[in-house]
Amino acid sequence: MSASTALLVNVAPAHADTPGSVISVTAKPSGWRGMPQGAVGEVFDYWMTGSDGTPQPASGAVIIPAGTPPPGGWPIMAYDHGTSGLGPGCGGQSNPRSTREDAIIQRMVNQGFAVVAPDYLGLGNFNTGAHPYLEQRTEATATLDLVRAARATHPELSATWGVIGFSQGGQAALGTGHLQATYAPELDFRGTIAVDPESDVEKVLPLAGPAIPRVEGTDGALSFYVAILAGLRQARPDVDVDSYLTPLGKSVLDDVSTKCFGDVYARVQGLSIGELMAKPLSDDRIRTALNDYLTVPTSGYDAPILLLINVTDKTVPSPLHAALVAQLAANGENFQTITGTGEHCELNPAMLAGIDGFLAGIKATPAHA
Repeated sequence: MSASTALLVNVAPAHADTPGSVISVTAKPSGWRGMPQGAVGEVFDYWMTGSDGTPQPASGAVIIPAGTPPPGGWPIMAYDHGTSGLGPGCGGQSNPRSTREDAIIQRMVNQGFAVVAPDYLGLGNFNTGAHPYLEQRTEATATLDLVRAARATHPELSATWGVIGFSQGGQAALGTGHLQATYAPELDFRGTIAVDPESDVEKVLPLAGPAIPRVEGTDGALSFYVAILAGLRQARPDVDVDSYLTPLGKSVLDDVSTKCFGDVYARVQGLSIGELMAKPLSDDRIRTALNDYLTVPTSGYDAPILLLINVTDKTVPSPLHAALVAQLAANGENFQTITGTGEHCELNPAMLAGIDGFLAGIKATPAHA
């Protein structure tokens, strides 16, 4: 469903409730998203913590396996999706857009996990402004607050849980795994799976400026660049992103702020970074903001991490993956890496086996006291 046809609430309801509480639950028909007969599928509208720390409405999907839950309840896996756009209706979880996503969700449900899948702030059933694309904290709070909302509604769900994410969702999953200990300590978190996660982009963005010419074949990279600036402009009005842009740059950000990613890509075709920038992103004000907004934590995790990385990835180039691995290793974090030679977020048999083993470990580990 496109942003123009999605069912939207244009502004947050007047009464904002506690993050993690439920606004509404809509049951979906049997077989929704290809789930096994008897599995429960629902769309949740719920409250999450927004960029400014206030409650904001968000949406997502919850899927619960068929049958009798095990002692202690169904363990939960949160699914964090990859790049999908900036506007309402683009998240793809409350309004599914990809059978590829459904396949990995089905895999987890078939192994006895309930799955919660957030749309993220601004990408679902509510128009709260442009999605703060790659903002670590709101990706994490969207995930954590949906876990809370699902458990508040379904007592058959366990406090035991983990998170998996692809691309943007890999970054979101790492942010979730890092934040959960302080944001949702009542939950029993067991670990993070991140597939070709975005990382270290904040180190590259300050190089952008008016002097950069157009290079053929860079429309995809420019799409990500524009999406980050549109998200930062929404999340951090104090930074005054518009002051770094040309009139064309401001117009492009205005145009893409309600679009899904295919339309973002179409809007920037034929343009260059130099045409959009009035000055470089190199002063301390915006560099600090980009670090706060984007940076993937590389220390301070309290549960295992499984990194699935394609060394031939062209969307998140392999040097960025290598930098993330090196930083986690230098900080003594508990992580394992499985590599492949596929396209971005492609899973080979070894990666799938690694996912299955990690999931089995989540269920096998005794509950925390």
